[in-house]
Amino acid sequence: MNVHVAPPAKPALLDADALVRSARTVIATEAASIRALEPRIGPSFVEACRMILGCAGRVVVTGMGKSGHVGRKIAATLASTGTPAFFVHPGEASHGDLGMILPQDIVLALSNSGETDEVLFILPVLKRQGIPLIAITGNERSSLADQADVHLDASISAEACPLGLAPTASTTAALVMGDALAIALLEARGFTSEDFARSHPAGSLGRRLLLHIGDVMHTGEGIPVVAPDASLTAALMEMTRKHLGMTAVVDAERRLLGVFTDGDLRRALDDEDVDLRGATVAELMTRGPKTIGADKLAIEAAQMMEKHQIHALLVVDERQRVVGALNIHDLLRARVV
Repeated sequence: MNVHVAPPAKPALLDADALVRSARTVIATEAASIRALEPRIGPSFVEACRMILGCAGRVVVTGMGKSGHVGRKIAATLASTGTPAFFVHPGEASHGDLGMILPQDIVLALSNSGETDEVLFILPVLKRQGIPLIAITGNERSSLADQADVHLDASISAEACPLGLAPTASTTAALVMGDALAIALLEARGFTSEDFARSHPAGSLGRRLLLHIGDVMHTGEGIPVVAPDASLTAALMEMTRKHLGMTAVVDAERRLLGVFTDGDLRRALDDEDVDLRGATVAELMTRGPKTIGADKLAIEAAQMMEKHQIHALLVVDERQRVVGALNIHDLLRARVV
């Protein structure tokens, strides 16, 4: 049987000015909703922070629909800023996931109406366990607000949606209230950038604050080293084998005497007074080169290379013995730069 399929309708001509007006109206409406939150930050907010700071367990965030999406983000923000937290779907909670919530936890429930059935359904169980409840709603006279130990008012005057149907300004207000909680708790805990990095080890900040020279440097046979009486040929062969564009010049106890680099080679080639066949590497090396300790952060090596316009560093111990080497490519591979 042949089925007739109607061709797709041609899109109406877009009114650029109308699109811009619409977008600006949304932004203005949501910005006004955020500004309206500021005067509501007071005793209830402080009490919510005190409850969470005194919690021996975790903050369990819950919410349905768009409030659930916001709740997941709030839980993630809390967890990454020093407040252990996770999200539980209220519909799944009544089918077994309530077992994830322990008596020492706190529940943070989100619902714009404050009348979400799936959220209200689990409240009696939480109450019987003595689990404290913090609610973020847009209706301070709602059932959820009434049953909460602390209610945070995230009400709005209007949604940004012209139909008044799609959650827009209301979800923005709830999200901002959650962010306000997370950051206030972060500051109250004295949470630092180093603490943040420990929970984000794979991120850019984590690598910058956690990765040390000892984690990225070449060691052992990977370190280019020659004796001071080595010939230019021997030094070049060592540089070629180790692929770092330089070699350390060390004494019998491996103490650093200098460094011979590609730049030193170019300068020697330009100097007509240098006997390249008979010169030792000690005559051509750079004395007093820049060095770094293995316990320093890798980002410090990157900063040193940038400041002094060099591409490699030798790593020395407290007795100036060479224990490692690295170049800019090692930092690039480690995604420090």
